Amino acid sequence: MEAEHVTTPFGRRPMTLAMLIAQRRADHGKSVRSVDKWKIYRALCEAKPLLGVTDRALAVLNALLSFYPKNELSDGANLIVFPSNAQLSLRAHGMAEQTIRRHLAALIAAGLLARRDSPNGKRYARRNRAGDLNEAYGFSLAPLLSRTEEIEHLAAEVVAERLHVQSLREHISLHRRDITKLIETAIAEDIEGPWEAVHLGFRALIDDLPRSPNVAQLETLLEKLGRLRDEIVNRLETRAETTKLGANPYQNERHIQNSDSESQIESEAPSTENASPRGFAPRTTPRLLNIPLPSETRMPVSHTLNNSHSEIGTGIELKSFPLDLILRACPEIAAYGPGGQIKSWRDLLAASLIVKSMLEISSGAYGEACAAMGTENTATVIACILQRGSHINSAGAYLRDLTRRTKKGEFAIGPMLMSLLRANTAPAMRKIA
Repeated sequence: MEAEHVTTPFGRRPMTLAMLIAQRRADHGKSVRSVDKWKIYRALCEAKPLLGVTDRALAVLNALLSFYPKNELSDGANLIVFPSNAQLSLRAHGMAEQTIRRHLAALIAAGLLARRDSPNGKRYARRNRAGDLNEAYGFSLAPLLSRTEEIEHLAAEVVAERLHVQSLREHISLHRRDITKLIETAIAEDIEGPWEAVHLGFRALIDDLPRSPNVAQLETLLEKLGRLRDEIVNRLETRAETTKLGANPYQNERHIQNSDSESQIESEAPSTENASPRGFAPRTTPRLLNIPLPSETRMPVSHTLNNSHSEIGTGIELKSFPLDLILRACPEIAAYGPGGQIKSWRDLLAASLIVKSMLEISSGAYGEACAAMGTENTATVIACILQRGSHINSAGAYLRDLTRRTKKGEFAIGPMLMSLLRANTAPAMRKIA
């Protein structure tokens, strides 16, 4: 490497500490015998995101390297190139000279080049009688040689991250295919469960992914998709085992399948974010990881639809109310129904499952409420909780309290509905008056 010395720029260009550091780093960097200039250039192209240079700047550097006569950058050689801006423009595919100057400044700021200005600011070289370079002024390639190891290390990091991102995308594609086909299988086999809500939540998570996600976002998405896929597989396997037991004449036909899943994917603990459930904007797609799966709705919908009362363990009956009355008392629940409206009890049940997830009511609390009140009445209570969201700190704890009171025969839905109905009709009556 040629003996460098600290040189200041010609003309009005100021001297900066970054230029001084770059020159000293080129002087005292780790000695490298030689390196192929095109090999180090390819490493630069890989490491450009970490070095803060653009592809246009690298195109200018490529043109500069083409003026160096040898393929090897080595110690002891004169590593200064001195083409004019006009020559650089020709080898940079006609790039404008102003653009070339801007990218040269960027390469110098990144510490990939060092400027060696002549007394008059021109780029030229003096040769001895043998034709060898005696003195040259222009751009020094010495920083490339001294930073070879660093550049190659950065390039390896970028390549490793790119391969990791590629692997993440491949696994995400596999999980998306698996989840889609597993949901189709559940629907085709007529397995009971809110599969439409599950699919909507799955699509919501995919659609929320940015156009250019980073590694952390891809890893988070893969983890969530993996948990959802495993949950669906567990439900399908449970159904398959139940069907197998029911088809075996040597098994007890009254075998009871536990409907409470051991895997909890929700939390009902109150937090500052959940202090006011009304703060959530209405949405037709739930968050994916809080989507109820079939284990949460083992009680057949037909049972609740065909019976106007649910039997409690203590012998107390909880009265059901007309759907029209519930919707007039709790109009906010309609925004969570299929297509943003509720036309039937099945739509109300689907909407209540979405709201349950949004309010972070756990599967255990929901299952206990269904066992005590019935699925239809539980959906009604959840609609009331949503309507009164600004007055409830923890929806899950509130539902557990209502379930406990129901088991003791101390709770009835009617007064809650009538109170909400009066609250909703009072403003309308005032407007008429």
